[in-house]
Amino acid sequence: MSSKDNEQIEESKDKPAVVAGFDLDSVPSQAGRIAIVTGANTGLGYETTLQLAKKRMKVIMACRSLDKGRRALEEIQDKEKGADVEVMQLDLGMLESVKEFTRQFREKHGRLDLLINNAGVMWLSYVKTRDGFESHFQVNHLGHFLLTSELIDLMPDTPDSRVVTLSSVAHKMGLGRLRFEDLQWDKGYSRSKAYSQSKLANLMFAIELDRRLKSAGRNIRSVAAHPGYTETDLQRHSSPFGGWLMSKILAPFLAHPMADGAMPTLMAAYWSGAKGGDYFGPRDAWELKGAPGYAVKSDYAQNADAGRQLWEESEKLLGIRFKVDDPPLAIAGGGTQKAAGFLDKWCPFF
Repeated sequence: MSSKDNEQIEESKDKPAVVAGFDLDSVPSQAGRIAIVTGANTGLGYETTLQLAKKRMKVIMACRSLDKGRRALEEIQDKEKGADVEVMQLDLGMLESVKEFTRQFREKHGRLDLLINNAGVMWLSYVKTRDGFESHFQVNHLGHFLLTSELIDLMPDTPDSRVVTLSSVAHKMGLGRLRFEDLQWDKGYSRSKAYSQSKLANLMFAIELDRRLKSAGRNIRSVAAHPGYTETDLQRHSSPFGGWLMSKILAPFLAHPMADGAMPTLMAAYWSGAKGGDYFGPRDAWELKGAPGYAVKSDYAQNADAGRQLWEESEKLLGIRFKVDDPPLAIAGGGTQKAAGFLDKWCPFF
């Protein structure tokens, strides 16, 4: 997938190991491979899509708004001549939209090499989706859980196939655990805690998916990443004072450019040294900015019992079985994939 990238590990007593010398420029052409990036029309998703397109990977821009997606596509094609990008509609806040997206993708493409679960919402006022779930929990976690369950069988069974799920340093904030007794925040809602819980769920999902892939003898790698602190549209729902504090006081000192914020995601997607269950993020200023390396996971995020409970609860809420252990089948062009099973995963009421 990539060159050696100077795969050298430096150890530090107060920080996790950092990969020295990951060089995006040294990543070879990805022509012939296909990726999906959720939330690709803005922010980190846009920057990630642009960088993937520069490596000649075909990128499906999975966007809630087709108009915004098309404008972003035009900008990317202006910046990178010959970029092979395509917009498809995906609203993670609507389960029917996720199902329709996967149906269309399977019909049109039938193969997937890289899934980047990037889209998200942040600090929303309390509202439930039409499916009945708290918005942060559905858009950030459940939607991606469902999306991944419906696409993973299209991925060749090789280490170069990656599911990259975006978390945040905020996963260690708030309660520091999942409120299994009230995942939908019917009582005591806090927009910051709800956001933190959803990002904790993202990291736990990535780790639990890795456990299950390994247990099934699969070679697909589930990896997590976080961008640190970048000024994105996610912060548009903060209070007026909070927005002023972040943009005028904190950002000049702690934020880094969007291109740098996308580097942990690209490292998770490309670096041949990335192992299933790894978590990448910026290295400096409390993981808010800097060169990418290994990020710190909370102890709770790594708890196997909690990870299993989240997986099973997500299946129950969605009415699906997310299986990773079906026998792989040979596909054209090399690699393997497991047998497709789109309709048999859905309960009748979906």
